[in-house]
Amino acid sequence: MSRETENQSNFLYALISKDVAEGKNGGRVHTRFPPEPNGYLHIGHAKAILLNYNLAQTFNGKFNLRFDDTNPIKEEQEFVDSIIEDIRWLGVDWEDRLFFTSDYFELKYEFALRLIEAGRAYVCDLSQEQIREYRGTLTEPGKESPYRNRSVEENLDLFKRMRQGEFPDGSRVLRAKIDMASGNLNMRDPVLYRIIHATHHRTGDKWCIYPMYDFDHPFSDALEGITHSLCSIEYSDHRPLYDWVVENALELMPEVIKCRSRQTEFARFNMTYTVMSKRKLRRLVEEGYVNGWDDPRMPTIAGLRRRGVTPEAIADFQERVGVARADSTVDLAMFEHCIRNDLEKKAYRMMAVLDPLKVVITNWPEDKIEQMEQENMPGDESAGTRKVPFGREIYIERDDFMEDPPKNFYRLAPGREVRLKGAYIIRCETVIKDAAGKITELHCTYDPQTKSGQDTSGKKVKGVIHWVPVQHAARITVRLYDTLFLKENPEDDDEGDFINSINPNSLITLTDVPVEPAVAAAAPGSRFQFLRKGYFYYDPVDAREGKIIFNRIVSLKDSWAKKS
Repeated sequence: MSRETENQSNFLYALISKDVAEGKNGGRVHTRFPPEPNGYLHIGHAKAILLNYNLAQTFNGKFNLRFDDTNPIKEEQEFVDSIIEDIRWLGVDWEDRLFFTSDYFELKYEFALRLIEAGRAYVCDLSQEQIREYRGTLTEPGKESPYRNRSVEENLDLFKRMRQGEFPDGSRVLRAKIDMASGNLNMRDPVLYRIIHATHHRTGDKWCIYPMYDFDHPFSDALEGITHSLCSIEYSDHRPLYDWVVENALELMPEVIKCRSRQTEFARFNMTYTVMSKRKLRRLVEEGYVNGWDDPRMPTIAGLRRRGVTPEAIADFQERVGVARADSTVDLAMFEHCIRNDLEKKAYRMMAVLDPLKVVITNWPEDKIEQMEQENMPGDESAGTRKVPFGREIYIERDDFMEDPPKNFYRLAPGREVRLKGAYIIRCETVIKDAAGKITELHCTYDPQTKSGQDTSGKKVKGVIHWVPVQHAARITVRLYDTLFLKENPEDDDEGDFINSINPNSLITLTDVPVEPAVAAAAPGSRFQFLRKGYFYYDPVDAREGKIIFNRIVSLKDSWAKKS
């Protein structure tokens, strides 16, 4: 599916097309992605990023990246840097339009003063708990704060003193004066500013009052000329407040606000075996359940990148998911299909033996080494071939041999023959075991008439297995990843804690794994399909420390589908 086709198939495309045709905002289209720098982005954010960017591109519009950095307690420069890296990696270009909402703190403060002067905002001394109590319920109206009717002069004086740092955290807030009987709880005199004495990652200690998201966000949109504020469905109840802020900004600050921004919601993205809440992801990191935000088991963009997933696979996945109005959960299998589909024609085939069993070819001369030609990409001659040394001793996968095989087992067994990939047909003659009865070695013979591409034997065998030469094998470390959670919905837990659903076997590390020489000689960041074992990625982060570690990006099929 092309980007244009995908855009035209969603309701947001239709909405924006109508706005452009009617000449709203002069026919302009200007979108944005406004992350809060309080964690790393995840694949759900990728949907919002690509949606906003692609729609802007489709209508020859503009796209902004703006950090809504209004909470110095949770925000860090590390998160800003990671978000910029992630969005660039996805292929999104905001040109020169990188903004921070902290750039507008003075303008927002001025707007707040004008709201007070117009009698539309007041300083309230109720505690957070009292404000919640006064707000009422869905069936009962709220009641007015005893501070709601303070004079304009008193409110201006108190708000200015709040800025000067005279009052402790939580002692006072600035609230909008709207309607305590509104059917929408968000319109019952929402908080616009709160006091936070904390150092901001950009403004330092200049400010000790910070705007709330529902006040800050629409003002920034209107200030930047954003025509279409596209957000997930949980913000639908906040839309009347968004409109209230924009309309008041247009009226009270016309010298800087010239755009009537419009908020439209689309379905939130969820995926099986995954949590998307940044709060929950942060807990996984801080409590040590994963090895950082870029752990390849995490659904973060950084984690997916380190695992070896490509931006093209993510874009394909998001196009297939599409844009809907109602929330739904996407099966992880769809994402893995997109990853495989992307890598199938990109990743060269290589041989690695994850669970090695030694094979001695007894009728092969001890010192003889023969170079076996292997295709890099089946069906693509332009990808070329490579040579793999073949000698008397090789490794095969342990599960490619069974001493007492079932009827439909077509691999190696006593007295049976199998073809070695790109090499010869071998026959198992003897099984060697240790004192405990474990198989340690197989003695086989090869048929010299059966060399791949030159077979004159007329033999037909059903099984083909991969192999690695013992003498010339390189050694690597391999990380095998499974889903981080055992349940499709990790939060479906009797005790209500998603941590209880963590998969204890989500990471298995194999060391000293024998591979053909070309694997270890590859550049960090290379992706290969290890024959019959999945797609793997040479981790460039570990490579900086001289380690050769390959992360399994995805298996060749879903082995976890019936886990729950």
